Amino acid sequence: MADDAMRAAVMRDGRLVVDTVADPAPGPGQVLVRTLACGICGSDLHALKYAPKLAEAAQESGLPFTLDITRDVVMGHEFCAEVVDFGPETERRVPAGSRVVSMPLTMGPNGVDTVGYSNTYPGGYGELMVLSELMLLSVPNGLATGPAALTEPMAVGVHAVAKARLEPGDAALVVGCGPVGLAVVAALRLRGVEPIVAADFSPVRRAFASGLGAHVVVDPAAERPMDAWTAAAGARPAVIFECVGVQGILRDLMREAPRESRVVVAGVCMEDDRIRPIVGINKELSLQFVLGYSPLEFAETLDHIAEGRLAVEPLITGRVGVDGVPAAFEELARPDAQAKILVEPWR
Repeated sequence: MADDAMRAAVMRDGRLVVDTVADPAPGPGQVLVRTLACGICGSDLHALKYAPKLAEAAQESGLPFTLDITRDVVMGHEFCAEVVDFGPETERRVPAGSRVVSMPLTMGPNGVDTVGYSNTYPGGYGELMVLSELMLLSVPNGLATGPAALTEPMAVGVHAVAKARLEPGDAALVVGCGPVGLAVVAALRLRGVEPIVAADFSPVRRAFASGLGAHVVVDPAAERPMDAWTAAAGARPAVIFECVGVQGILRDLMREAPRESRVVVAGVCMEDDRIRPIVGINKELSLQFVLGYSPLEFAETLDHIAEGRLAVEPLITGRVGVDGVPAAFEELARPDAQAKILVEPWR
């Protein structure tokens, strides 16, 4: 391998391949970091399968998303890294050797780019990344690298719960206990919401939901989630979090929801879907779609993890090197196999 090349798992022609790619070089205001750990996100599984639709939807939404699916992409946006070197015009406020996390955004000469969904800035499935110095957050002393890498996915849950605009007495139903649903359960528990009912077909995921704070877990194959919620919550206002992202789920939830429910859509559905607006009108339902998090929510999530208010260590069920990324994607497609697999490129 050449001195100026790194190993990475690359999305190429709709599949993952392990290859060597050019080392990234930091530009003005940027830092070079060594990837220590990077979580595999459910969105990455979707992106591998639906990359053209992902790019098309971003364009329709007016997002600063310039992914060219005909070119290589090194994915990975849930990371903890070590500062290695500095580009020009940096303040070096975070010393070399420091462990850091960052929102997966890098500012460059062409504007803001999304780390892990970019042809320019490789993500955490490679050995090195380039990040914006202004976006770096130092990992608090005592916090292990693995939990620090989960700042990004847990911030998604914190943001979804904030967007729900919870009021005293609200009772929550979380439908789907994949990574997003589990982050929502943890964030709800952090806010003191009670009861929290969580539904998933996977017994493994239901167990994780219980561990993160769900008061009731339900197997949709045995009981309707809405029935379990009614038994636990009675006449309390319903806040329903859709964390599945599959065609038809939103339509079904609208049909089953109590009057004046608030439905927060956090699941990423890549397909066109169909709902019946008259159902929402008749019930006066509120729909809230959510994406990502704010910089403040990201920083607060890191603090919650560091202080033990969000216990994420049990979610880490596997670790692989770069060579193991393709197989890890296959494992994560089976919901009974894993929760969060970390890629450790130097492993």
